[in-house]
Amino acid sequence: MRRIAIVGAGQAGLQLALGLLAKGYHVTLTTNRNGEDIRNGKVMSSQCMFNTALQSERDLGLNFWEDQCPAVEGIGLAVPDPQNPNEPLFSWSTRLDRYAQSVDQRLKMPVWLDEVAKRGGEVVIQDVGVAELEQLSASHDLVLLAAGKGEIVNLFEKDAERTQFQQPQRALSLTYVKGMTPMSPFSRVSFNLIPGVGEYFVFPCLTTTGPCEIMVFEGVPGGPMDCWQGITSAEQHLEKSLELLNRYVPWEAERCRSVEMTDDKGFLSGRFTPMVRKPVLTLPSGRKVFGMADALVVNDPITGQGSNNAAKCSKVYLDAIVARGAQDFGPLWMHDTFEQYWSYAQHVVKWTNTLLTPPPQHLLELLGAASQSKPLASAIANGFDDPRDFAPWWFAAQSCQAFIQEKTRQAA
Repeated sequence: MRRIAIVGAGQAGLQLALGLLAKGYHVTLTTNRNGEDIRNGKVMSSQCMFNTALQSERDLGLNFWEDQCPAVEGIGLAVPDPQNPNEPLFSWSTRLDRYAQSVDQRLKMPVWLDEVAKRGGEVVIQDVGVAELEQLSASHDLVLLAAGKGEIVNLFEKDAERTQFQQPQRALSLTYVKGMTPMSPFSRVSFNLIPGVGEYFVFPCLTTTGPCEIMVFEGVPGGPMDCWQGITSAEQHLEKSLELLNRYVPWEAERCRSVEMTDDKGFLSGRFTPMVRKPVLTLPSGRKVFGMADALVVNDPITGQGSNNAAKCSKVYLDAIVARGAQDFGPLWMHDTFEQYWSYAQHVVKWTNTLLTPPPQHLLELLGAASQSKPLASAIANGFDDPRDFAPWWFAAQSCQAFIQEKTRQAA
C-alpha cells in the first residue's frame, strides 16, 4: 500500500485524500486546525462551485449538503449607467444549464476532515514547516502541498513567465448575510461591473446557520471600494457593505433592506497577488514536495473559480497517482502531472486576468449584446463551468464580432 502525505485541508487536499482512500492508499493528512477550530472560525472563502466541480464531489460520495443547499440557477450581469447611476446601462440574466452551489467551508471541511479519519486516513494537527516536510518525505512515497496560504507556500518558486501581475489587483471583501430579498424568477450569481471602481457580486449559499447570501466586493486598489482597513466587527463590515451598495448599485441595495449578518465571523477582507508557481519544491535533503491547486495557481476570485480549480486539480492528480501504479513519483512525473492540470487551468487564469484589467472595446460590446441575445448570455454564463469555452471569442475582437453575429442570428 503506497503512502501519500497531503499538507492542507481545503477543497483540494481533502478531496484528494478521500479519493485516494477510496482507492486503497495509506493517506496522512496534516493541517494546522482541527474541525472544531474551522467550524468556529471566520469564513474562508465564497466558493461558488459549478456543475463539473460538483460532479467530482458526487463521484466520491462527498455531496452531503446537496439537498439542503440552495441552488444557484443562473448568472446575471449589470453595468451602471454613468449618466444615471440609479439605473443599469444594461443588464441581463440567464439560466445555467446545470445549477451551481456554494457550501460554507466552515460547514464542509470539518465533516470532510472527520470523513478522512472514518475512512482510514491518519489526520495530524500541526503546523508544517521544512522540518515537518522532511519527516513526511522520509516516511511517504509522495508528499503533496495543498495549502494555499501561509509561509510554506512561498517556498515554491514563482513562475515569472506564467504570472501576469506583480501586486494585488483587487481589495477583496466578503459579507455573509441573511434576510436578502431573493432574485426571481430564478436564483443567480448577480454580477455588477462598476468601471474604475471594481465589482460587486452576490449569490446564495448554505452556511452554519442555514441558507444565506454572500456579498463579494472587489475594489480597484486605492479606489473607493478599497475601504476595509480598520473594520474589525461584523456590524461595521455590514454597514460599510450597505453603504457601498447604496452608492454604486442601488438596485442591489433594494434587496438588502432587511439584511443582517449570518454570524459574528461571517466576514473577511484582504488582498493577494494572482500568481503561478513552479510545481516542485526541493527540500534541503534533496527530496521533493509536489504542490497542487491554490498552492501553485492563485486566481483572483472575480470569476469564482478557486474551489472549482481545486476540485478539478484534485481529480487530475488522483487519476495520475492511480495511473502511476508502483512506479516512483519523481520530479519528471510531478512536472507532467502539473502540466496536465495547467492545460486546463491556463484558460481559467487567462480569462480571469482579462477581468482584472480595463476591458477592451470588444468585451464591452459582447457584454452589452448579451442583453439582446439569450444564446449569447447563455454562452457567457455556462463558460463559468468550463472557461476553455471562452476561447477564442472572449479574447480576440474579430472572433468576438463573429460570435456576437452568430448568437444574435440564433436569437432572431
